[in-house]
Amino acid sequence: MSNGLKKIYDCLKYRNAARIRSGSVSCLLLFFFLTQNFVASPTFAQSTDSTKLWVIKPMDVIPPVSLALAGLVTQGKISRHLQSNVVKNHPDFHTNIDDYLPYAPGVVSLGLAASGVKGKHKLGDQVILALLSNVIAQGVTQSLKRIVAYPRPNGEDNHSFPSGHTTTAFTNATLLHEEYGQTSVLYSIGGYSTATAVGTMRILNNKHWLADVLMGAGIGIGATKALYISYPWMQRTVRRMKH
Repeated sequence: MSNGLKKIYDCLKYRNAARIRSGSVSCLLLFFFLTQNFVASPTFAQSTDSTKLWVIKPMDVIPPVSLALAGLVTQGKISRHLQSNVVKNHPDFHTNIDDYLPYAPGVVSLGLAASGVKGKHKLGDQVILALLSNVIAQGVTQSLKRIVAYPRPNGEDNHSFPSGHTTTAFTNATLLHEEYGQTSVLYSIGGYSTATAVGTMRILNNKHWLADVLMGAGIGIGATKALYISYPWMQRTVRRMKH
């Protein structure tokens, strides 16, 4: 049994029924990330004029998988312990900046493209990538919220896991990184710092557990990376349909 499948099997061995329900769905998501490299391998992808349509690097897979694993590991006791300390030390903390900040990296990326600053893709393609990555990432996150039905730390509802705000923030941060990270590392630092701030504020606002934030970050990065990897194939498919 491979290490990836063993981790999934171990995740499913929760004794508590509620954890089985939550852990099973989370492990399915982890399975998607772990098999991403296999499914999209150049071995299974066709190429034109020896140009590979699928290019996967270790850093396309390691961050989302690591964050997803961290979300599983910290779910439960670790997250509850951290949250009790947060509420104790910051009982009056409240801000709504985290409702708007998740979109900032994406706005910066599209703003740069609209201003003529050359990125990896033209403005039109950036808009398509931004829309698709956010739709895919939120599709996964919102589905998990309904299926897992994990309670928020403030008891507001049962849509805590994963964090939707954090998913959006890291989706847009990855968009900025993919388009302009090679131009200047400051774009990547700024985008991911903003996304991290959003996740931190979700915890300080007592809206989410640490596990929610970590899994949300993993989904945001993973969905965007997967889309950028597959986009050359999508472009070629569209061109063939037109002809």
